[in-house]
Amino acid sequence: MFSITVPPFAARISGFRSIILILLTVLFTGIRWSEGDLNAPRKSVLPLISEGDTSRLYVPDDLEATLWAEAPMFYNPTNMDIDAKGRVWITEAVNYRDFNTKPAQRLSHKQKGDRVMILEDRDGDGKAESSKVFVEDSLLTAPLGIAVIGNKVIVSCAPNLIVYTDENGDDIPDKREVILTGFGGFDHDHSLHSLVTGPDGKYYFNTGNAGPHHVKDKGGWTLRSGSLYTGGTPYNKENHGNQKSDDGRVWVGGMALRMNPDGTGLKVLGHNFRNSFEVCLDSYGNMWQNDNDDQVITCRVSFLQENGNAGYFSADGTRYWQADRRPGQDIFTTHWHQEDPGVMPAGDNSGAGSPTGIVFYEGDALGKKYRGTLLSCEAGRNVIFAYQPEKTGAGFNLKRSDLISSFPQASERYEWYETDGDTRKWFRPSDISVGPDGALYIADWYDPIVGGHGMKDTKGYGRIYRITPKGKKLTVPKTDLSTTEGLIAALKNPAVNVRALAFNGLREKGEAVIEPVKKLLTAENPFHQARAIWLLAQLGEKGKVEVVKLLKSTNASHRLTAFRALKAIESEAPFLAQMAADPDAAVRREVGVALRDVPFERAREGIFQLVKKYDGKDPWMLEAIGTASDGKEEKVYAYVREAYKADPQNWTAQRANLAWRLHPVGALAELKIRAGSAKVAAMERRKALTAIGFIKDKKAAEAMMDLSRSDLPDVASQASWWLNFRKTNDWADLLNWEEATATVMTPAYRKMLDLKKVVADKNQPLDQRIAAAKKMAADQNGGNILVDMKVQGQLQDTIARSVSEIIFKNPDQNVRVVASQFFPKNGKVLKVDFISRMKGDAGNGKKVFTNNCASCHKHGTDGADIGPDLTAIHKKFDKAGLLDAIINPSASMVFGYEAYTVTTKKGESFFGFLLSDGANVVLKDVSGQRHTIKADQIKTREKMEHSLMPEPTTLGLKEQDLADLTGYLLGFK
Repeated sequence: MFSITVPPFAARISGFRSIILILLTVLFTGIRWSEGDLNAPRKSVLPLISEGDTSRLYVPDDLEATLWAEAPMFYNPTNMDIDAKGRVWITEAVNYRDFNTKPAQRLSHKQKGDRVMILEDRDGDGKAESSKVFVEDSLLTAPLGIAVIGNKVIVSCAPNLIVYTDENGDDIPDKREVILTGFGGFDHDHSLHSLVTGPDGKYYFNTGNAGPHHVKDKGGWTLRSGSLYTGGTPYNKENHGNQKSDDGRVWVGGMALRMNPDGTGLKVLGHNFRNSFEVCLDSYGNMWQNDNDDQVITCRVSFLQENGNAGYFSADGTRYWQADRRPGQDIFTTHWHQEDPGVMPAGDNSGAGSPTGIVFYEGDALGKKYRGTLLSCEAGRNVIFAYQPEKTGAGFNLKRSDLISSFPQASERYEWYETDGDTRKWFRPSDISVGPDGALYIADWYDPIVGGHGMKDTKGYGRIYRITPKGKKLTVPKTDLSTTEGLIAALKNPAVNVRALAFNGLREKGEAVIEPVKKLLTAENPFHQARAIWLLAQLGEKGKVEVVKLLKSTNASHRLTAFRALKAIESEAPFLAQMAADPDAAVRREVGVALRDVPFERAREGIFQLVKKYDGKDPWMLEAIGTASDGKEEKVYAYVREAYKADPQNWTAQRANLAWRLHPVGALAELKIRAGSAKVAAMERRKALTAIGFIKDKKAAEAMMDLSRSDLPDVASQASWWLNFRKTNDWADLLNWEEATATVMTPAYRKMLDLKKVVADKNQPLDQRIAAAKKMAADQNGGNILVDMKVQGQLQDTIARSVSEIIFKNPDQNVRVVASQFFPKNGKVLKVDFISRMKGDAGNGKKVFTNNCASCHKHGTDGADIGPDLTAIHKKFDKAGLLDAIINPSASMVFGYEAYTVTTKKGESFFGFLLSDGANVVLKDVSGQRHTIKADQIKTREKMEHSLMPEPTTLGLKEQDLADLTGYLLGFK
């Protein structure tokens, strides 16, 4: 059964009606999961629904959910942590997106700065009754992270990582220090996120792709990271890729970072995310994260291999994934660059949504079956996903289940869910944390929408739920940090930043505590064993000796953790060659990671061991070998050639995959033979072509030119694609790309140019100029010319108004769409609330989609891949939210689909989505055509104020058409 709690929030439901509804719900509803099975499906039981019963959560049968706290104790929770006393600390976002919300829609309780709140259950009844302000600070505008570590409260709020210190324990900060600054993304969701203590005692945190990030740590090391992304905010006006940090590397997009507690030792652990909301670690040191997407179908939950490139942008950050999409690639593959060498496996494709907080549960309080569960908040889908990662080779298999949701069946949708009054979709889990009592705590940013940098609930209502075992009272243990016994007990605590206190306390005692810590190596909970290994490595030389012994343990997890723990304290990881031959692939993977910065002469034996033991299948191991070979590819490939001898047409999987991942110039001749051979399977030819496409050398471009003339149609086609693609980026300066022939001007186009002269001539009578403009507005070429004239200020408003009705019927969709940016619109105002009450006809809605939307959007197998895929839009939007996006497309544009207008020095104008930004700028217009413009030939480049998606009135759509369209897209029956 589920728990029922009804919020006292007065506006939710009237008293008498709530009593009746509670009684009916208790009598007639119930949801169960199979006992002991995290992946068991929920039964299709549809409970009695009321719009007032807003606080119900569906949980497994052996757990229960209670409403632990709610507004007005706090507002709009973005993140939380729980201290050793069991108090919940919340970062609020009352001042969220001031620039994007009308004053009338702002929260009435706006402060001078956002706040950090402390909530407490003082009487132990399972609900908070105390709430107080820890800090209200003008430096805080929509902070996205908090960590409470002893008397230090670390708040993430771009551009700053701020440490508040409460020296006397009165819950008022005595000191404020900006420990790091320079992160991009002020008042932006894709910015600096929460910090957590790792099992090595260092701090781990991440940031989204709202760069640039120019950050100098306390030791003077500087991070410089960026990409072509500048969306979502008026503050990020300039950003670009290909920036080098002090380590000489190019980091792009979102990043996972680590530093010492004093702010020194900043290091990038992974990059090229879109917006991973948090990074969490288990006690073995594995990093986990989720990430959202530009579409509505390709969010993911991933194991983050150290140094991993997560594949959102091109490797240098100068191109969006849309620019790199190759023929035949599905969206998930291309979105995360899964067929590019040097990109880590994406993990679980969790589908549509907006993932937020994430945590790894290692406690026993909920029951042993939950130990080792990765929990990921999915605010867009109103659900907490659960995974119990299974080791597969050097990586993990992530099998997803819906653990907690505001819907009885989180993965299924019904027509009656999509109603204005159904507030269950307002459950937006922004974060999940583990308390020192072993309970789960869920922060709920309660709002009808998620994503797009907006909010609709003007009250700023928020909630915190507590998840406990059914019928069992959990209590917060007393933490004693003054004795070794108390510290050992605290080290076993399930709350990550609580056990960090114990780690620090025991480390200060040094070798004196080795024996009691060693006893944890046989603890029943394996995560306690792992924590002991990390700690032993930092308990002086004697402790380190104990960890070295564990490198030969029969327990693979001990060997893995021991190797990582020793690597964390050494300038160069020891025992590389020994561990490279380890029978466990995960251990070998870590050796590959450790070898990246080791010179070849010292790394060769370890790398060769990894190559010899590679099975030709494991993508995580292949990426580890590639990491180890960074800067050493030619020498490593020479060994690969000897280890797996064969002619190019008969390579083993090991040889083919290693050649693809390393792709040195020395492999080019062999790759060319393999790519053009009819004896090689088509999939393998494609892989060889890809490898050539990633070789930045003139010989690679020439080889691809030869392959474009192949007698094999697939080879010729793919090679031609690579040539057209690479001439705009990596190969731009390697060959002469001038076209052999010039475009011949057609008589029809010349006629439109003659009409343009009439329209532009102010000496001509106005009625003749308007008549000429109307002829142009009805013609494909003429429409494009008129748009150019309007952009460049050559078309007066009177003429523009006179042709608006005609140009919006132009046969060229690109003309119609771009005209919506610059020409006045005539038509009635469409209202979301009115249309949402209309009954939709899904059958007619499909026709509306086919006739108006399919030229840009996909739905199922129908449509084009120009705009976002709408197949799973029903999992992200309710009816009102989808209608708002259709009627007001410019209010909340999807990232990566902001439109630009570029004018060249020759006077040409181009409009479209920015795909690539470097020496060559690439735009894709709404017809799907790509336009490449040399950056030094650009006169002006401006981001359009409005979306390229036309408003419904410009397409002649009426209210019933939109009701039918939403019925079709939302899957109404």
